[in-house]
Amino acid sequence: MPDISDAAKRLLLGRPVRSDRLGHTLLPKRIALPVFASDALSSVAYSPDEIMLTLSLAGVSALAISPWVGLVVAIVMLTVVASYRQNVHAYPSGGGDYEVATVNLGKNAGVTVASALLVDYVLTVAVSISSGAQYAASALPALRGHETTFAVILVVLLTLANLRGVKESGTAFAIPVYLFMLAIGTTAVVGFVRFALGTLPMAESSNFALANEAGFEHGLTGLAGGFLILRAFASGSAALTGIEAISNGVPAFQKPKSKNAATTLALLGSISVTMILSILVLANLTGVRYAEDLSQLTLDGVPVGPDYVQHPVIGQLAETVFQGFPLAFYFVSAVTGLILVLAANTAFNGFPVLGSILAKDGFLPRQLHTRGDRLAFSNGILTLALAAIALIVAFDAQVTRLIQLYIVGVFVSFTLSQLGMVRHWGRFLRTEPDPAARRRMKRSRVINAIGFGMTAVVLVVVLITKFLLGAYIAILAMIAVFIVMKAIRKHYDLVRAELALGDDPASTRALPSRVHAIVLVSRLHKPTMRAIAYARASRPQLLEAVTVGVDREDVEALRIGWEALDLPVPLKVLDSPFREVTRPIINYVRSIRRESPRDIVVVYIPEYVVGHWWEQLLHNQSALRLKGRLLFTPGVVVASVPWQLASTEGQTGLEDNLRGTVPRGL
Repeated sequence: MPDISDAAKRLLLGRPVRSDRLGHTLLPKRIALPVFASDALSSVAYSPDEIMLTLSLAGVSALAISPWVGLVVAIVMLTVVASYRQNVHAYPSGGGDYEVATVNLGKNAGVTVASALLVDYVLTVAVSISSGAQYAASALPALRGHETTFAVILVVLLTLANLRGVKESGTAFAIPVYLFMLAIGTTAVVGFVRFALGTLPMAESSNFALANEAGFEHGLTGLAGGFLILRAFASGSAALTGIEAISNGVPAFQKPKSKNAATTLALLGSISVTMILSILVLANLTGVRYAEDLSQLTLDGVPVGPDYVQHPVIGQLAETVFQGFPLAFYFVSAVTGLILVLAANTAFNGFPVLGSILAKDGFLPRQLHTRGDRLAFSNGILTLALAAIALIVAFDAQVTRLIQLYIVGVFVSFTLSQLGMVRHWGRFLRTEPDPAARRRMKRSRVINAIGFGMTAVVLVVVLITKFLLGAYIAILAMIAVFIVMKAIRKHYDLVRAELALGDDPASTRALPSRVHAIVLVSRLHKPTMRAIAYARASRPQLLEAVTVGVDREDVEALRIGWEALDLPVPLKVLDSPFREVTRPIINYVRSIRRESPRDIVVVYIPEYVVGHWWEQLLHNQSALRLKGRLLFTPGVVVASVPWQLASTEGQTGLEDNLRGTVPRGL
């Protein structure tokens, strides 16, 4: 069985990689860009949609300002990118926003940022995968009604790909990301060229009228209109998610790490801004209509009806721009759906690294800090996958419900990180004498201060516009993660204090006055004889065999056999009027401890080592219960003495190596 499971693991994940090969898993910029930027780039596929969906509530005239809303989003994005370029130079260790906030604002701020990022990474996977599943279902009718199952399968496949290692998963995902860039870039270039030549057709949906929703009869005028613009801006700000992943992933870059990470950030920002603005401008030029409620769309005064299939904005643009060339339309649609799935890969690279740093600092279980066979943080990857699957199942893979929880966490981390960077530069300026270095620091502080102001405003807008729509769930999740992480750290601190040597380390090395060894005996057989031999080899001051008198005939037969073998160990029988086995032994061990508190009691328990899982159900049950109870008894050491049954032969994989090296009969 172990051989089969090991072979399956090797087939899925590949052969283990030596620790000294870690440097070979580092990413060049051409691979790092698709690995860390897939989330931010994928937002191009739904950020324009969210802006237009929100503005559509105020009718056709409101859609005209969508490029201007996109322009404000682009300005915020470029500012945040410029700010994070300062972050990766100042804090290249991979702690990202968590490290910046912890060092400059305190531990509570750091844990707040960490909880926000962890929740946001889980939401990134859930939203991206659910969006991809719904996109696939619109193209493949057979998937309709099975989006949740399909989304879960996609998460499993992404998990397996990332368990193979960062470089392997990055190489596999690089081609689809670059194809998406090519698809959107080609759509934009062809669209603007055709507009300049006067041959750009209007979108099919441009024939529809778009009715105003209740409360927006007068368009964007008044307080309701202003609030709707803020909502559109908040929804479009989803385009900024994923920027922080690069600051967490600096250690994964090839040297010079900070420079390569900063360059990747600049590329990400410029590409994303160009794509979003191009899509929104082309959507206006072609008259694309995109409504939150299909009842808003009418043709010659007649509603389109529930059977009308409303394609996403990019799909409508591709169909319009490449009119008469359906192959290009299908290509754009396919790579767009694929990038929505691959966007989750950013979280699969950011979450495990951040989890490892938090585990090292004691805020998460230690297991998240260790690397797996392929030098990836396997436990972090699995944790993220399970959390995302739970969220997908809970929300039935519905993007419209999940999207409202989105981006709150990332703007919490943005805001605290930029405030921390402002303090960082202020602290260094107080001690820096070099005029040139001071000028650079002041310039960086201005950039981070502008970033702080902008992200703080966006955070307030997001909280106001999305709180009742579902953002409160994300906030509650962040609070819960914050409390859990603080509790874990408190537990580790208490354990560390309890186990510390104290002022007199020599006192903890004091030897016990005597060692009292007890061999548990149920019957006379080979495992018992081996346990007695091991106990005698340890040369304790006191050694005795103990059995529990459950059955009188069995005890008498044991006494006779014991005396016949003339064993040099006394046999003690414990009475058990209620036929219990565990309690009499526990009481006897505790009585020894009461009489001689400085004695160490070593209990030797013979155990069967079995080769099949079902055999475990037939053996060792009493031993397991007894060990579990003895572990809570101070001054007691439990020694398991194994006896391998015949069914274990060939299970260890060492027999071939040992054959011929072990003397016969040992």
